Amino acid sequence: MFTIILYVLAGGLLLLSFLKDKKKTKIALMKAWKSFENILPQFLSILIIIGIMLAVLSPDTISKLIGQQSGCFGMVVAAIVGSITLIPGFVAFPLAAALLKSGAGFMQIAVFISTLMMVGIVTIPLEIKYFGKKAAILRNSLAFIFSFVVALVIGVVLG
Repeated sequence: MFTIILYVLAGGLLLLSFLKDKKKTKIALMKAWKSFENILPQFLSILIIIGIMLAVLSPDTISKLIGQQSGCFGMVVAAIVGSITLIPGFVAFPLAAALLKSGAGFMQIAVFISTLMMVGIVTIPLEIKYFGKKAAILRNSLAFIFSFVVALVIGVVLG
Protein backbone atom coordinates (compact mmCIF):
# COMPACT_ATOMS: atom_id res chain seq x y z
CA MET A 1 0.00 0.00 0.00
CA PHE A 2 2.84 2.39 0.89
CA THR A 3 4.46 1.78 -2.50
CA ILE A 4 1.22 2.61 -4.29
CA ILE A 5 0.96 5.87 -2.34
CA LEU A 6 4.51 6.79 -3.34
CA TYR A 7 3.82 6.04 -7.02
CA VAL A 8 0.60 8.09 -6.99
CA LEU A 9 2.39 10.95 -5.22
CA ALA A 10 5.30 10.87 -7.69
CA GLY A 11 2.91 10.75 -10.66
CA GLY A 12 0.84 13.61 -9.27
CA LEU A 13 3.89 15.78 -8.66
CA LEU A 14 5.22 14.97 -12.14
CA LEU A 15 1.88 16.01 -13.62
CA LEU A 16 1.94 19.22 -11.57
CA SER A 17 5.46 19.95 -12.78
CA PHE A 18 4.42 19.26 -16.38
CA LEU A 19 1.46 21.62 -16.09
CA LYS A 20 3.63 24.34 -14.54
CA ASP A 21 6.56 24.15 -17.00
CA LYS A 22 6.53 21.56 -19.80
CA LYS A 23 10.03 22.39 -21.04
CA LYS A 24 11.74 22.01 -17.65
CA THR A 25 9.83 18.80 -16.93
CA LYS A 26 10.89 17.29 -20.25
CA ILE A 27 14.54 18.26 -19.56
CA ALA A 28 14.33 16.72 -16.09
CA LEU A 29 12.83 13.52 -17.50
CA MET A 30 15.58 13.32 -20.13
CA LYS A 31 18.25 13.75 -17.43
CA ALA A 32 16.57 11.08 -15.32
CA TRP A 33 16.48 8.72 -18.31
CA LYS A 34 20.20 9.31 -19.01
CA SER A 35 21.00 8.54 -15.36
CA PHE A 36 18.91 5.38 -15.57
CA GLU A 37 20.75 4.32 -18.73
CA ASN A 38 24.10 4.88 -17.01
CA ILE A 39 23.10 2.83 -13.96
CA LEU A 40 21.32 0.04 -15.84
CA PRO A 41 24.34 -2.06 -16.97
CA GLN A 42 25.82 -2.10 -13.48
CA PHE A 43 22.43 -2.81 -11.94
CA LEU A 44 21.69 -5.68 -14.34
CA SER A 45 25.09 -7.29 -13.81
CA ILE A 46 24.65 -7.18 -10.04
CA LEU A 47 21.13 -8.63 -10.35
CA ILE A 48 22.47 -11.47 -12.50
CA ILE A 49 25.22 -12.19 -9.97
CA ILE A 50 22.68 -12.14 -7.13
CA GLY A 51 20.36 -14.44 -9.08
CA ILE A 52 23.15 -16.92 -9.78
CA MET A 53 24.32 -16.76 -6.16
CA LEU A 54 20.83 -17.38 -4.80
CA ALA A 55 20.34 -20.23 -7.30
CA VAL A 56 23.65 -21.89 -6.41
CA LEU A 57 23.47 -21.34 -2.67
CA SER A 58 20.47 -23.00 -1.09
CA PRO A 59 18.66 -21.26 1.79
CA ASP A 60 20.18 -23.93 4.05
CA THR A 61 23.72 -23.02 2.95
CA ILE A 62 23.03 -19.29 3.38
CA SER A 63 21.59 -19.99 6.82
CA LYS A 64 24.69 -21.98 7.81
CA LEU A 65 27.09 -19.29 6.56
CA ILE A 66 25.35 -16.11 7.67
CA GLY A 67 22.19 -17.27 9.42
CA GLN A 68 21.17 -16.31 12.91
CA GLN A 69 22.64 -19.55 14.27
CA SER A 70 26.04 -18.85 12.68
CA GLY A 71 26.76 -16.30 15.43
CA CYS A 72 30.14 -14.55 15.45
CA PHE A 73 31.48 -16.72 12.61
CA GLY A 74 28.63 -15.58 10.35
CA MET A 75 29.18 -11.98 11.34
CA VAL A 76 32.88 -12.19 10.50
CA VAL A 77 32.12 -13.84 7.14
CA ALA A 78 29.53 -11.17 6.34
CA ALA A 79 31.92 -8.39 7.44
CA ILE A 80 34.75 -9.70 5.26
CA VAL A 81 32.49 -10.08 2.23
CA GLY A 82 31.03 -6.62 2.82
CA SER A 83 34.48 -5.08 3.19
CA ILE A 84 35.84 -6.43 -0.08
CA THR A 85 32.68 -6.07 -2.17
CA LEU A 86 31.95 -2.91 -4.10
CA ILE A 87 28.18 -2.78 -4.57
CA PRO A 88 26.12 0.42 -4.82
CA GLY A 89 23.52 1.08 -2.12
CA PHE A 90 20.57 0.80 -4.46
CA VAL A 91 21.56 -2.83 -5.05
CA ALA A 92 22.78 -3.64 -1.53
CA PHE A 93 19.43 -3.21 0.19
CA PRO A 94 17.42 -5.47 -2.17
CA LEU A 95 20.27 -7.99 -1.86
CA ALA A 96 19.99 -7.80 1.93
CA ALA A 97 16.23 -8.40 1.70
CA ALA A 98 16.78 -11.44 -0.55
CA LEU A 99 19.41 -12.83 1.85
CA LEU A 100 17.09 -12.32 4.82
CA LYS A 101 14.33 -14.21 2.99
CA SER A 102 16.84 -16.98 2.26
CA GLY A 103 17.73 -17.49 5.91
CA ALA A 104 20.38 -14.89 6.77
CA GLY A 105 20.32 -13.39 10.26
CA PHE A 106 19.60 -9.76 11.11
CA MET A 107 22.94 -9.18 12.83
CA GLN A 108 24.85 -10.76 9.97
CA ILE A 109 23.04 -8.64 7.40
CA ALA A 110 23.54 -5.51 9.52
CA VAL A 111 27.31 -6.05 9.65
CA PHE A 112 27.34 -6.91 5.92
CA ILE A 113 25.50 -3.72 4.90
CA SER A 114 27.53 -1.58 7.33
CA THR A 115 30.88 -2.83 6.06
CA LEU A 116 29.65 -2.67 2.48
CA MET A 117 28.83 1.01 2.85
CA MET A 118 31.65 2.11 5.20
CA VAL A 119 34.70 -0.12 4.65
CA GLY A 120 36.52 -0.01 1.34
CA ILE A 121 39.25 -2.59 0.88
CA VAL A 122 38.98 -2.15 -2.90
CA THR A 123 39.15 1.65 -2.65
CA ILE A 124 41.83 1.90 0.04
CA PRO A 125 44.67 2.63 -2.44
CA LEU A 126 42.75 5.70 -3.61
CA GLU A 127 42.07 6.75 -0.01
CA ILE A 128 45.75 6.38 0.84
CA LYS A 129 46.65 8.55 -2.15
CA TYR A 130 44.36 11.41 -1.08
CA PHE A 131 44.23 11.13 2.73
CA GLY A 132 47.44 9.35 3.62
CA LYS A 133 48.09 5.81 4.80
CA LYS A 134 47.42 6.44 8.50
CA ALA A 135 44.09 8.22 7.95
CA ALA A 136 42.84 5.64 5.43
CA ILE A 137 43.72 2.66 7.62
CA LEU A 138 42.32 4.35 10.74
CA ARG A 139 39.06 5.24 9.01
CA ASN A 140 38.56 1.76 7.58
CA SER A 141 39.49 0.07 10.88
CA LEU A 142 37.10 2.22 12.91
CA ALA A 143 34.34 1.68 10.32
CA PHE A 144 34.93 -2.08 10.49
CA ILE A 145 34.66 -2.07 14.31
CA PHE A 146 31.64 0.24 14.23
CA SER A 147 29.90 -2.19 11.87
CA PHE A 148 29.95 -4.80 14.62
CA VAL A 149 28.54 -2.26 17.08
CA VAL A 150 25.71 -1.58 14.62
CA ALA A 151 25.10 -5.33 14.29
CA LEU A 152 24.96 -5.76 18.07
CA VAL A 153 22.47 -2.92 18.40
CA ILE A 154 20.33 -4.47 15.63
CA GLY A 155 20.57 -7.82 17.42
CA VAL A 156 19.34 -6.30 20.69
CA VAL A 157 16.54 -4.31 19.05
CA LEU A 158 15.28 -7.06 16.72
CA GLY A 159 16.42 -10.10 18.67
